[in-house]
Amino acid sequence: MFAYLLLFPSFIFLSLFTFYPTLKSIHLSFYSGPMTRLQYSGLEQYKEVFTDDIFRKVMLNNIIFVIGTVPTSLFLAMYLAIWLNKKMAGSALLRTSFFYPTVIPLIAVANIWLFIYTPQYGLLEKFLNAFGADGPNWLGSQSTVMIAMIIMIIWKDTGFFMIFYLAGLQNLPKDVYEAAMIEGAKPFQIFRHITFPLLMPTTLFVMIVAITNAFKNVDHLYIMTKGGPDNASNLLLYHIYEVAFTNWDLGKAAVLTVVLIIVLLGITAFNYLFLDKKIHY
Repeated sequence: MFAYLLLFPSFIFLSLFTFYPTLKSIHLSFYSGPMTRLQYSGLEQYKEVFTDDIFRKVMLNNIIFVIGTVPTSLFLAMYLAIWLNKKMAGSALLRTSFFYPTVIPLIAVANIWLFIYTPQYGLLEKFLNAFGADGPNWLGSQSTVMIAMIIMIIWKDTGFFMIFYLAGLQNLPKDVYEAAMIEGAKPFQIFRHITFPLLMPTTLFVMIVAITNAFKNVDHLYIMTKGGPDNASNLLLYHIYEVAFTNWDLGKAAVLTVVLIIVLLGITAFNYLFLDKKIHY
């Protein structure tokens, strides 16, 4: 009973800001129309959403965004962590430099990269002009806008994930590495058979955080593209915002929210119920 009493304050906040909004969204998903004229529509809203071409495009964009950002961010974070875990001059400064983009608000990051990607006088355009080349309209072309968004998010998130890997590396047993070196193991063999397997618990946690971020990091879209051109950079959470607060279709926005919750719960359950069993602790 004492343990439950200690958990009770946290449960109150979870109930108010997580459980209640979730249940309210599920309830609203069976209604259509604006808040002042909601009408019960059953599953019609779900049928309308799943047959909507924009919804399909947004979901495809989000899948591409996850595939483009998560593996690359994790690989770079692990590489940087292994490199910076060594004792060398300036390692503290390098760690701070790589972590610094994490503390910058995403809105500020969006403004920085908006200047980088701007045609004619942007930083990237000036760099390409130095080699006699002209860059495309990175944010104005459907073929390049998603690539530009992916690169920006990788730049921002890699340093954040690097910190987790650094913490994981510093907790690994030193005697295992000493034994491997005595046996004559090469650096890649040590990484493959010792470091990588022992870092899998950290990787599982970081992967869940990275996938969640890939679905919720949409502030930059408001500044940079508004989801355009022609929804080429639109993501699910920003689409929910547009439907709810631009079109004021709260019923449809609730359906999209339920879809987002199911997707994130499914990904998390798969990671913890399936992948977690294959990890050595």
